[in-house]
Amino acid sequence: MSQKLSGKDVDVMIGSMLVHVEKFTVSIEDATGPAMTRGVPDGWISGEKKASGEIEVDTNNLMTILDAAKGAGSFSALEPFDIVSSAATSNMEFKVEAFGCKLRISDLLDAAGNGGEKLKHKLPYDVTSRDFVRINGIPYIDASETENFI
Repeated sequence: MSQKLSGKDVDVMIGSMLVHVEKFTVSIEDATGPAMTRGVPDGWISGEKKASGEIEVDTNNLMTILDAAKGAGSFSALEPFDIVSSAATSNMEFKVEAFGCKLRISDLLDAAGNGGEKLKHKLPYDVTSRDFVRINGIPYIDASETENFI
């Protein structure tokens, strides 16, 4: 039986920084749906698409991101990053790229009073680039939807 991918196999690059994450999510909202004529499905229409996610890191990895924020002048002045996560075993690879991710901080500190766990910090983000998301190199959004952007 072959090895399966797990969260332990995932590496995450935020811009040019390798960040070891406690947890990493990418969620896509796609409002594509059926076209309706007199209450009956009649084809489909393309809808609004959004992507967002969250990165949870320990303090050492937050410091890596804060070094970039210091260089930008503040955390909120950080330019959007591309985030690339990849996982591989001997027989499988899986790569997710999210483009133009604008970071925020939601849970600056998550500390359990009884100890036993590292401090954790949550950084939600929104995807802001028309390049959007690629899954194993395959774009989620068709090029025809962005070809006339100025």
